[in-house]
Amino acid sequence: MAPDRLAQLMAMLERDPSDAFCLYGVAQEHAKADRLEEAVRWFERLLQVEPTHAYAHFHLAKVLERAGRVNAAAEVLGRGLQAARATGDAKAANEIAGFLDEITP
Repeated sequence: MAPDRLAQLMAMLERDPSDAFCLYGVAQEHAKADRLEEAVRWFERLLQVEPTHAYAHFHLAKVLERAGRVNAAAEVLGRGLQAARATGDAKAANEIAGFLDEITP
């Protein structure tokens, strides 16, 4: 994990705890460092702030799948697919649907 980057993101979050960009960045930093449960918590926090953030759903599902929680990942992808379609994000919808196809029989 890049401590400087994480420290910068955390400092930014102190100023604005609902900054979706920072929440996403913190979650990604934890995911990169294989701190999977911590990444899950940060992605979930982001989705509380911005429930239609399609890529938060996608990357949360990736982390859950890496943690062996495939059923939970599929549920998150289902919600993410709905969010992507509702916001008209066809690219995200295609990526989410593709990953959902990969992890479900």
